[in-house]
Amino acid sequence: MKTAYSKDISLKNHFTDSIFYEIELTAKYCKMLGSQVFEKLKVDIPVEEFGILDTLICNPDICQRDLAKIILRDRANTGKLLESLERKGLVYRELAIKNNRPVKIARLTEYGLKKTKEITNLIRPHMEEVREKVTIKDLDKVIVLLKQFREVLGETLEIQI
Repeated sequence: MKTAYSKDISLKNHFTDSIFYEIELTAKYCKMLGSQVFEKLKVDIPVEEFGILDTLICNPDICQRDLAKIILRDRANTGKLLESLERKGLVYRELAIKNNRPVKIARLTEYGLKKTKEITNLIRPHMEEVREKVTIKDLDKVIVLLKQFREVLGETLEIQI
């Protein structure tokens, strides 16, 4: 019996048989799952904003432009997301000098740090439930391969952020 992965070589030219399509579908599943979990747990911020909070924990003293590069959003969209987080008291921005240029540094407030940790603790069991169905070794391989693939794509992309 043929599966999607054992099709004739002549069908390998279809986009729907490509790694690009598989990654796109996987990303959509991840986004839907994240939204469902946040909705179920009644988390009062969107997944996208939570991603920024978590990114700020991992990258303290990051400027808005570098944050935009990490989350793959343009600077204007990143600014709007940060404004929303500021209104909620989760983030603040301050002016700093980087490479002799003024930049806005995004930082978590104490409340933002507390809220991010609370949400992380709420969603962790749901992430673990999914993770338990795949070995850590396999997940580690996928993560390494995806990072390598992203680096290759990044070398050929013209991203204007």
